[in-house]
Amino acid sequence: MAGEALAVEQVELSYGTVLVLDRISLRVAPGEFVALLGSSGCGKTTLLRAISGFAPVRAGRVLVGARDITHLPPDKRGMAMVFQSYALWPHMTTAQNLGYGLRLRGVPRAERTRRVGAIMALLGLEGLGERPVTQLSGGQRQRVALGRALAINPGILLLDEPLSNLDARIRQSVRHEIKSIQQQLGITSIHVTHDREEAMVMADRIAIMNRGRIAQLGTPEDVYNRPASPFVAAFMGADNVIRLEIARDGDVVRIPAGPDHDAAALPNGCDAEPALHLAGGAEGQAVVHFRSEAARLLPHGERAPDSLVLRGRIRQSSYPGGFYRYAVTVGGQQYFVDDQRRFATGAPVGICLPAHALHLYPASGLEE
Repeated sequence: MAGEALAVEQVELSYGTVLVLDRISLRVAPGEFVALLGSSGCGKTTLLRAISGFAPVRAGRVLVGARDITHLPPDKRGMAMVFQSYALWPHMTTAQNLGYGLRLRGVPRAERTRRVGAIMALLGLEGLGERPVTQLSGGQRQRVALGRALAINPGILLLDEPLSNLDARIRQSVRHEIKSIQQQLGITSIHVTHDREEAMVMADRIAIMNRGRIAQLGTPEDVYNRPASPFVAAFMGADNVIRLEIARDGDVVRIPAGPDHDAAALPNGCDAEPALHLAGGAEGQAVVHFRSEAARLLPHGERAPDSLVLRGRIRQSSYPGGFYRYAVTVGGQQYFVDDQRRFATGAPVGICLPAHALHLYPASGLEE
């Protein structure tokens, strides 16, 4: 099974007067695994449906290799989809479900039996061929749904939040199994999910979607460490926000002291560590995003080089196990910081933010 290249070119799609996909373009290399990541209503599932042919596009093109499939029905596109609901036939056995697509395509019985057996071996379903799917576990049903899609040897595999119905423990196991099978078969895959960790674990590249557009497309490392906008930074977990005055001085970004933070001189650039992520020509007023897990607490008066230190007080503490979690009030905002040490409620502390943990953006004029 070999994956095929996929190209989405300037695709628009509307439901009534509502524009859902706004001139989206995306190229996927043969054998690549791309995740469409975003919150509800961002357009990710609609884009998958446009690719599969279940949602007709208003403008633009969808190509597989050099073949324009924009107006072909779903069964003529050489793709297979795994649905969120599994969509298995409850009155059929495991083997019958796996071979259903082959039977519709007129594949002879002997060949169907061979291919179903190979898929069952690939997915660890040996011995379950005669069992009704209603007697399978959630993880086993998901494997059957995946196997039914793979049995027809599609050039492109489409996955519509296929793990959302599984509990957390099984979901972690199945996501690695799907990725392993995808790599083994070399099949081009598009995976829709709202789960950030799922996309990071499974995908070669992630397309983060917002308001019918792709806000950023890149490797998991790129979108996590170098988010292109405040929206992407917040979506990828850097949802703590502060506003600062900054000035660029060669390879250093200088932040003057303020009522709730110390003065800082931070190394600038993405290629050296520690180095902050400075997007665009940020100068003057800037918006700074950071992740709570990147912060640590400093006792009152202690300083840290190459870091921004916010000054506040501990408002609340808890012990979730192995560390303490503190709610720290800085000015009018509250931040959560984890630390191994015990601090008293009400104690003055510093929140230490290393340069490489900071994502800086112009306070205005930058599209999300």
